[in-house]
Formats: sequence, C-alpha cells, structure tokens
Amino acid sequence: MPKNKTHSGTKKRIKVTGSGKLTHQRTKMRHKLEKMSSRQTRRLTGRVEVAEPDAKRVRKLLGR
Repeated sequence: MPKNKTHSGTKKRIKVTGSGKLTHQRTKMRHKLEKMSSRQTRRLTGRVEVAEPDAKRVRKLLGR
C-alpha cells in the first residue's frame, strides 16, 4: 500500500506543539489592518489551538 501524502496547504498553516496540540493563526490578520482598531488587531495576534471537532480531520491531513 502506498504512503499517504501530507496536505501541503495544511502543513503551511498548522503547527504541532511539543505536547501534540495543533495551533493556527487567527483569521483577518493578513491585510487591511490599518482600517481595524488597535484593540481588535491586538486581540487577533498570536496562535490559538485548533477546535476539537476539527482536530481529528486536520491530523489526518497532516498524516499523524
């Protein structure tokens, strides 16, 4: 049986932490940031954990 390929788009967007959790960057932080309030841009910074219902599907795409 052939090996499964890792999904290229997913591996660029999702990182796996040392403990095995999946993290991603929040949306709406690519462009048009000057229109957004500073309060909102601060809230959107950083990485967050992938939602539990999606984690199983994302792990499959990553080949884990």
